[in-house]
Amino acid sequence: MIEINEDHMKATAKGLVIAVAVRVDGAWHATTWPTPLTYNQAITAMMLAERLATDHDGDDPLVRVWREELTE
Repeated sequence: MIEINEDHMKATAKGLVIAVAVRVDGAWHATTWPTPLTYNQAITAMMLAERLATDHDGDDPLVRVWREELTE
């Protein structure tokens, strides 16, 4: 599950918080991604974390596509 408000995002899986993103000076910083992100990229990072936490691996097509989106 992903919760989003104007300056905070939180992804949970299996009852645990697996990723958080916060907006600082207009950029989003996710605990699961090393560089600042846009709003849409932060959502993608949350979805990626959720997907990986729910028994999908790096070979999963969505995982590959989302990682590519975040590195563009």
